[in-house]
Amino acid sequence: MSRRCSLTGTGSQFGHKVSHSNHKTKTRFLPNLQVVSLRSDILGTDVSLRITAATLRSIEHNGGLDAYLLKHSERKLTAEAGKLKRQIKRKVSKAAKAA
Repeated sequence: MSRRCSLTGTGSQFGHKVSHSNHKTKTRFLPNLQVVSLRSDILGTDVSLRITAATLRSIEHNGGLDAYLLKHSERKLTAEAGKLKRQIKRKVSKAAKAA
């Protein structure tokens, strides 16, 4: 399983650890991934995702998974998140037509 966020695609970064003597050692900085189950109110289901802690804070800030996905452009989301966003949009449009 790759170390990537399911929604944003954030992965590991590369860089140097720099000591006091300015000696540089190559290292990988891994994202803080968490396995969470988020509720999609529009779809009426729980969605299990592996996302970074920063993305989880953004979801809470935007008011939930549905609002987060609808607010962000599909270019900034992964394929899995884009598919979820399209499902949510489809369900919203069906509800609007029925009302």
